[in-house]
Amino acid sequence: MSTESLRTPLRCAVRHLPKLALLACVAGAAPLTWAQQQPVANTTEASGDLSHSTSVYVQGSWARHGTNAATLGATLPWGDWKKPLWGGEMRGYWDVYATRLKFDGARDYNHTWMFGLTPTVRWRGNEGYSPWFVEAGVGLTYMTDRYITVEKEFSTSFNFASHLGVGYSFGEHRRHEVQLRVEHVSNAGIKHPNPGENFAHLRYAYHF
Repeated sequence: MSTESLRTPLRCAVRHLPKLALLACVAGAAPLTWAQQQPVANTTEASGDLSHSTSVYVQGSWARHGTNAATLGATLPWGDWKKPLWGGEMRGYWDVYATRLKFDGARDYNHTWMFGLTPTVRWRGNEGYSPWFVEAGVGLTYMTDRYITVEKEFSTSFNFASHLGVGYSFGEHRRHEVQLRVEHVSNAGIKHPNPGENFAHLRYAYHF
């Protein structure tokens, strides 16, 4: 239906609201009138959009000098919090994860476990209806053994992780998601040496 074809009935509704309300009650047209006057966001929510709901995900990661990682995690949305921004919509979530890092070790081990918690904000264009999104976050991580490779050595087990990502939601109710992100892990200069490490991530998430 064209935009112009909707405008004419709505103009009439404004001028003759009392009469139309009575006719709607008699003819059963009230639900249709209500639906036409609702914002698009309500239509999206009614359709069962799950892209802002809790998710579980798997993620593969790569860094220089033979480092790679596998992650299992979950995202927990910040309730109903949302904010209009730049013609789009900003939402947030907690990212909780466990990662197994494998690398060319300089000592008697070549892997470690890393656990993390990252508050993340995500922006979607088109008032939040776009399947595309960008996001950013800064969080805390803990490694069971320090990251020590043949090329670099972390001096702390606790570190910060900051990332930028771009992704796409798809499928029924937008419950599927793929994302590419880059992440920097370091202790922000709290203790030296602090060489930091940069990772590239590929993530698949399932929302429910």
